Amino acid sequence: MRKVRDRDTAADLAQESYARVLSMQQKGQVILEPGALLRQVALRAKIDMDRRAEVRQHQNIDSLEERDQPASPLHLQPEHAYASSQSIQAYLDTIEGLPPRCRDAFCMYIFDELPNKEIAERMGVSLSMVNQYISRGKLACAARRMELDNVE
Repeated sequence: MRKVRDRDTAADLAQESYARVLSMQQKGQVILEPGALLRQVALRAKIDMDRRAEVRQHQNIDSLEERDQPASPLHLQPEHAYASSQSIQAYLDTIEGLPPRCRDAFCMYIFDELPNKEIAERMGVSLSMVNQYISRGKLACAARRMELDNVE
């Protein structure tokens, strides 16, 4: 009570301290000086409580003026979400515009994360052909990225 100057907080710390010591006993630890251990555990529980209180010190966000409230993360802002969806659609359109065999190989490489050798086996083409398909897809996406960067 002397350390915290609040009856409820002192009761909480006492309960937490007894619970910690009891837990030690139940785990089989030999306690030679229970009083000293209880004081030490209570001191550490008080330190833990003070640390948690420091972390929690902040203004109530609802009481802040609108201009002072923190902005939502960029990916949750409507303009960014819309621009991101537009970019994704542009890339999907680019991939869709690839020749069918090239598109298939590129999709297996990008979305299924298959190694080039396995793609070649699945498609029944040479490894060098798969490498060409993937390169063509990467070049198409890079060109689209440059277009998008120039627009923004």
